[in-house]
Amino acid sequence: MDIKRTILIVALAIVAYVMVLKWNQDYGQAPMPTQNVASNSPADVPGVSPSTPANTDVPSANPEPNAAAVAAPVAVSKDLIRVNTDVIDLAIDPVGGDVVQLTLPKYPRRQDHPDVPFQLFDNGGERVYEAQSGLIGANGPDARSTGRPLFTSAQKSYQMVDGQDQLVVDLKFTDAGVNYIKRFSFKRGEYDLVVSYLIDNQSAQPWSGNLFAQLKRDASADPSASTATSTATFLGAALWTANQPYTKVSMKDMDKGNLKETEQGGWVAWLQHYFVTAWIPQKSDSNVMSTRKDSQGNYIIGFTGPTLTAAPGAKVETSSTLYAGPKIQDKLAALSPGLELTVDYGHLWFIAQPIFWLLKHIHAILGNWGFSIICLTFLIKMLFFPLSAASYKSMARMRGVAPKVAQLKEQHGDDRQKMSQAMMELYKKEKINPLGGCLPIVVQMPVFLSLYWVLLESVEMRQAPWLLWITDLSIKDPFFILPIIMGATMFIQQRLNPAPPDPMQAKVMKLMPIVFTFFFLWFPAGLVMYWITNNTLSILQQAYITRSIENAAKKKAAA
Repeated sequence: MDIKRTILIVALAIVAYVMVLKWNQDYGQAPMPTQNVASNSPADVPGVSPSTPANTDVPSANPEPNAAAVAAPVAVSKDLIRVNTDVIDLAIDPVGGDVVQLTLPKYPRRQDHPDVPFQLFDNGGERVYEAQSGLIGANGPDARSTGRPLFTSAQKSYQMVDGQDQLVVDLKFTDAGVNYIKRFSFKRGEYDLVVSYLIDNQSAQPWSGNLFAQLKRDASADPSASTATSTATFLGAALWTANQPYTKVSMKDMDKGNLKETEQGGWVAWLQHYFVTAWIPQKSDSNVMSTRKDSQGNYIIGFTGPTLTAAPGAKVETSSTLYAGPKIQDKLAALSPGLELTVDYGHLWFIAQPIFWLLKHIHAILGNWGFSIICLTFLIKMLFFPLSAASYKSMARMRGVAPKVAQLKEQHGDDRQKMSQAMMELYKKEKINPLGGCLPIVVQMPVFLSLYWVLLESVEMRQAPWLLWITDLSIKDPFFILPIIMGATMFIQQRLNPAPPDPMQAKVMKLMPIVFTFFFLWFPAGLVMYWITNNTLSILQQAYITRSIENAAKKKAAA
């Protein structure tokens, strides 16, 4: 009868495992785009006409905090200007000179399609997400009632060739005797570009205007969020203020009302999983940072700079930096203070940051993030070694007094109060801490949670392989082998611990390996690797300490 039950349980487990694998195969990866997201023309976008003037996204020079933003469908030119560097491919709309498309060739959308780059900016293929900038104010060409300026360029495409460290793309426009150059400056290997305006006032009247720069995005889902990891990261805006170097502004916050802050320098950004876009104005300028929502449901965060003036025959220049790429902390910190905080490790950032720093330095030596996590686990285990040793000694002593505990149960029967008193006296006599076994787990939980966010938020872990079937440490094991191994190590470790005196508690503890295995099915593979390594080291340490104490007790009894 027992054999039949065992066979049935094993069969059900295999069926359940196969069903979970099939579910993971069907729903575990983000779908590939079903249309050409790099289309030059908005003809496929309902309600958008290439000939429609497009200045409805332009803010006023002094935006009111609660002013309602009205916007019509924004036109996109058919003839986009293509720019390709070694790390970014983007498209600029000559109408207004906005960056309306941008892909990251070094970051594939999915591992099984390395030829399809991740798309950050998009002008309607899958979503609306653009970096807009221009000149508004008294004489700003983007504030004209006839629509935004139509720039011209010497070429329709630009390519950063081998050996070229910089690439400059100039867009030109002339209006009422004023010559404008909108210049995009790119650097090899960098995801930030400088957008400059060079204004040459050859008219007979003084010129004045304000630089604006903003990020516009619709409410669509985060394309970089993986369905293989159940936890959702923040999707929304953020900005720098003097009082708060990192302030998140969610889409719900924008639904409630507009924000307006006046700050010197700073930055505004839009965050999603692994990637960030940010406008970084000049540090010396006093800028009005604001958020708003247009009538099409798009969310906008941006800034408006101070008023610029140019006398007749004079020239004036202004610029801002646009970052569009992965959340690489060193690069972000170098651009502006606080921008590296967009790599959000949550409330335990003060633990997560040192963990990432150590992990990054280990990786610089080993060259593999999987082995780096294992090495990191060794170091963390060494750090907590004294605490773990004291705990395992306490549990080993509890195993040694198990016969005495059984005698107390027979002696006091169902009298729980007397039983508890007798056990506390026994523990005091034998110098045993009954809570000692829980202490290592409690202490390690902040480290565990911090490492979870490090693996989840750090773009360095994205699609980072280890060995064999583990090709991405940031998502769950596709075959759930690591969680099963983790459950097995937890079961072995539990067998080394003394059984709880309470029968109900003992049953609950037996179920813990199964419960934890189920939870760990959807955890990042790198995190499960950490837990497996930690459990294995704990088993070896606990077995050694238990054997040493038992041998010492036998020698003492023999003497």
